[in-house]
Parts: sequence; C-alpha cells; structure tokens
Amino acid sequence: MQPRKIVILGSTGSIGTQAIDVVDAAPHRFEVVALSAGGGNLELIAQQAVHTRAQAVGIAQGDPGVLRRLIEASAAEAGVKNFAPEIFAGPDASTKIAAIECDVVLNGITGSIGLAPTLAALGTGATLALANKESLIVGGALVKAAARPGQIVPVDSEHSAIAQCLRSGTEQEVEKLILTASGGPFRGRTRDQLHHVTPQEALAHPTWDMGLMVTTNSASLVNKGLEVIEAHLLFDVPLDRIDVVVHPQSVVHSMVQFVDGSIIAQASPPDMRLPIALGLGWPDRVPRAAQACDWTKATSWTFEPLDAVAFPAVELAKDAAKQGSTFPAVFNAANEEAVVAFHAGRIRFTDIVDTVETVLSEHSGSSELTVESVLDAEKWARARTHDRLASRSAL
Repeated sequence: MQPRKIVILGSTGSIGTQAIDVVDAAPHRFEVVALSAGGGNLELIAQQAVHTRAQAVGIAQGDPGVLRRLIEASAAEAGVKNFAPEIFAGPDASTKIAAIECDVVLNGITGSIGLAPTLAALGTGATLALANKESLIVGGALVKAAARPGQIVPVDSEHSAIAQCLRSGTEQEVEKLILTASGGPFRGRTRDQLHHVTPQEALAHPTWDMGLMVTTNSASLVNKGLEVIEAHLLFDVPLDRIDVVVHPQSVVHSMVQFVDGSIIAQASPPDMRLPIALGLGWPDRVPRAAQACDWTKATSWTFEPLDAVAFPAVELAKDAAKQGSTFPAVFNAANEEAVVAFHAGRIRFTDIVDTVETVLSEHSGSSELTVESVLDAEKWARARTHDRLASRSAL
C-alpha cells in the first residue's frame, strides 16, 4: 500500500508540529508533500521542509530568499543533497499549497484566514482534515456546498470524538450531541470574580498547550461556542440538540446520546496526536498514535453543568449561528479583536464577550454568503469593535 500524500497547512503551529510527529511514527502510512506556515518562524519551517522532504513550501510573510538560504543550510547540516523545494510566498501561499495534488490536506491554520485554503483543498477532491474550525464557521453553507459527502474529517478533539461515537448508530437514532469543555483556568468562578482576571491568568490553561488566541478563547468559552457551531455544521444536528458539559479532566472528549437513552463516549488521555492521526488516516485508525487510559491506576472523572451566566459565550454563539448569514463571521472577528484588546490591557476579561454581543446586535447580515461577503463582514466587525473600544482607557 502506497503511503498517503499529506499537505500540512500551519506546519509550525501546535497542530502542524504534532502532525509531523504522527507522520514520523508511521512513515509507511503517510508522506508529507507540502507545507505552509505564517512565516513567523522561518528557521523551523526550513528544518521541517528538509526533515519531511516536502516538494513545496509556502509562507504568508517573510523573505522567500531568506527561507531558501535557511533550507539550504538545514539540508547541508542534515547531509541532504540536491534538495530544492518550490517556494510560495505571500498572503495566498497557503491557498496555493492547499491546491497541490495529494490525498489529505490538514488545515491547522488558526483563524478565518483559513477559509480560502479550505475551499482550495475541497476543490481538489482531497480529504480535508480540518483543525481550522473558523473556516467552517465563517464559511458555513459556502464550505458545506463545496464539500462532497464525507470529504471533511474533523480534527478538533471534540468533533473527532463525535465522529467516532456516531459510528455506533444511524443518523435517525441520534438524539443529541454532548460536547465536553475543560472549563479552562476560571472554572467555578462567578462573573464578578472574572472582571479582574489578568491576561497571564487567562493563558494558564490546565490541560492544553495552545496559542494566545485559542487559549484565551478556551478561558472565555468562546472556543466552545465556536465548536458548537462547528458541530452543527459538520453533523447536521440542530443547535438545540447540542449541549455542553464541563469535564475538567479532558479525558472524555465528547459524547453522543441516542434515542434509546444510550450515551456513547470517546475517552483517551488529552493528546492531539490521536485526532490528528485519525484525521490523516480516516476512516482507519493508526496503531499506537497515542497512549490509552491506564486502567491499573485509580482515577475519577467529573462532569458539571455549564454556568451560562459567568460564561455566556456558548449561548451567544448559538444565537449567531441561528441567524446564519455572516453573523458567525462577525462573532469570530469581533472576538479576535476584543482578545487582542484584552491582552493589550485595554479592556477587562468579561468585556470580551460583552463587546462581541454588542457588535453582533448592530450587524444586519448579508443577503448572499460568498467569500467576499464574509470578508466584508469581518472587516466591518473589526472596525466596529475598534470603534467600540477606542475610547477605553488602559486598565
């Protein structure tokens, strides 16, 4: 059996680096043919290119000449001769890389800038292993219309868990989806107690090692709101049949409740290599992709209801999804700007979701969902968020 040809978008990020670990552990199953990254760490992507022997490399920013020299230096250090991958540079580099012929495109880009690469990957007919939830959320029906049945395989741990659990029954037998949330660093705190938490506290996630935006979104539960929208779009389950439960241990990644009352859960120690491997190998599993639970040791798993007063982001995300059109794009863009303002010390933690709610209330939507209307809505949301926050003084 020939190894699957893999393209990795966002190769220098958390998902991308772990994906290369998965490939390294199963070289008979996977072969990396192309990589892309934002360009903030040219030395790392140069090393990755040499390590994987990628045929093409893309960077959104940075000097391609510098990247070429770094690749040459890394190849010389590794004793690799005659290695000269094609280099793409500029804002559309990942989109071009996503269109390269392959079996699977892993989209590990963070943010809605992943939309164009997502559409490009779907256009090739390759399987899309999707870790870039924002592209599906802001693209909505646009992305779904571009995808053939089964072409998108989720890589988020929660949605990977749901996809696995859904194998236990038919579509008609599904009662509801239950997404688990760790609760982040502020689990159990009241809204009043959240007013004065610091950016440093927001970045101290108890389970996952993620970037600034995703970690902050996990602390506010905006990330869980985005995941609810993603689950709704991926699995065609109505929003009122998608619940969130707080599970601090992050071992049960999500569950599916069936019409007879049976609940099927997927459990494994928190390790993104498992859903990444499943995304690359779907529908087949990759042996020893990650460690299983150790049943020789006593352990306890707990579950708690979500406090929607302290953490209103999930219900706000559902409201945005119900309105459809460009409302989810506005939700995402306004949140990104508010998170930046929070880390700059311009607003309080609780102001993040409050600001998103205000901007959403001022949005009128678009009559037609296109890439252009999504980009226009995001531009409007970012500008409106800046206007809202411009008069605030530093904390």
